[in-house]
Amino acid sequence: MTTRVLVPSGVLGLGFDHAALARGIAARPDIIAIDGGSTDSGPFSLGAGQSKYARAATKSEWRALMLARAEAGVPLVIGTCGTCGTDSTVDWMYDITAEIAAELGQSLKIARLYCSQSPISVIAALGMGQIAPLTPAPPISAEALGQMTHIVALAGAEQVQAALATGADIILCGRTTDTAIIAALPLLRGDHAGGAWHGAKIAECGALCSTNPTTGVIMVDFDAAGFSVEPMALDAACTPHSVSAHMLYENADPFILHEPGGHLDVRGASYLALDARRVRVEGSIWQPGPYTVKLEGARIAGYQTTILASLRAPHYVAHAKDWVARLTAFLHADIARKMALPAESYQLEFRLIGVDATLGAMENRSAEPVEVGVLGLITAQTQAIAAEIGKLINPWVLHFPLTASEELPTFAFPYSPATTDRGPLYEFALNHVLHLADPMSAFRLVLSEVTA
Repeated sequence: MTTRVLVPSGVLGLGFDHAALARGIAARPDIIAIDGGSTDSGPFSLGAGQSKYARAATKSEWRALMLARAEAGVPLVIGTCGTCGTDSTVDWMYDITAEIAAELGQSLKIARLYCSQSPISVIAALGMGQIAPLTPAPPISAEALGQMTHIVALAGAEQVQAALATGADIILCGRTTDTAIIAALPLLRGDHAGGAWHGAKIAECGALCSTNPTTGVIMVDFDAAGFSVEPMALDAACTPHSVSAHMLYENADPFILHEPGGHLDVRGASYLALDARRVRVEGSIWQPGPYTVKLEGARIAGYQTTILASLRAPHYVAHAKDWVARLTAFLHADIARKMALPAESYQLEFRLIGVDATLGAMENRSAEPVEVGVLGLITAQTQAIAAEIGKLINPWVLHFPLTASEELPTFAFPYSPATTDRGPLYEFALNHVLHLADPMSAFRLVLSEVTA
């Protein structure tokens, strides 16, 4: 038996080739699976419980997939709804789904897999020794857990299989591993376990495992010995190199991949080109282990105000680092004098865009830019304090001289007011695993029906 999984894209909201999707549907998949989230853009989505993707883009692409699902007559599964997979973003995705169903006249059975964890339950698990740190992991305590705005557990194949068992047309998952939504059905149908997890890893980002990553759509065929993968766009191809290389993507070890209940070992895998477009993979091994699910959590680390200026005078461009160092020292003293704030009660950081804004002190390249952007980041315990500091430093960011003996310079502010209050600043504060005796004990399923 072969299980055919159609993956339209690496993530909902990124786009895909609609002609390739049509070819995939014509090839009669058993399931359509797509990821909906990531931690790539930082902790804000998890901290706030909001999607980073536009609702309009999400709805447009989801509408196309709901039409494709209806044509194929197979389940449609999305993992990590709304970027972060909190209960609120699962419900956000449910609202979009119900809205589209009404517009299309579709009657659907919808399963929602909720993955959010209450701080109380996680604190209890910590007290019972059921939580272990990954590397690296911040220290945790009952107090620290109580400060989390959101905590999610990453569901694996077992939780997605429970949702599939309901017979739902559409499954909206909270936070899942990227691979779980793809591996779930092949594993449920008895396909090769190593091949199921390996093929899911290769397929997680859609056509990124091909020679034309932006086309999005790929098909993976799982069976008793391994898997085969093929892009659905005619101008894309999978090669042994493009497929094997994807084990390097977002993975600390290119041969080992940890999932709930064990790990994948691909050291013995072979990659064979079946033709110019398809690759066959066999030899991957699934090693069962203790059943753990990863926990992710975020909390408020402060409130932030930004200020932006640009330097164009050659004298200041050439000595931008010296200027920032002198400005920073002056401002700390000015803030202490006028606001009575010790330096340890807030953070003031300037990043020189065009010099070393990305790598900071690790930057090893230099150039002679025409202008330099100066981005100031002010972080404090409240938004009011951050905003007040921003207003205090505003005139100095615009006019502060490089040396005491020269006239006041004038730089450029790209907008007015020059400061922007960004609101809460979130940080990741959990990188741990939770041991579970029952895979479903930390998750819940809710079934709903929408009628045309």
